[in-house]
Amino acid sequence: MIDARLQVEGIVGDGCGGGRIFYIEGDTLLAYDPVSNESMELCRDIHMPKAISKKGCVVRVACENEIVEFELSSFTKTVMKI
Repeated sequence: MIDARLQVEGIVGDGCGGGRIFYIEGDTLLAYDPVSNESMELCRDIHMPKAISKKGCVVRVACENEIVEFELSSFTKTVMKI
């Protein structure tokens, strides 16, 4: 069972990933597509995640010691230490 704090649904029309569910499993960010019933790995090495959010094309994961932002339009990961 996925922790509810570690999943977020993309809103249709918000830019990228509308209708998909973004979630953390272990140390990996994944996107679940309910139409195809398949998950796609987006990025790894997410350490100690606490919460996830999405706005437009950016999925943001708040971790214990850093913030991870994943840009869906370019498939790039940015890590900011806190």
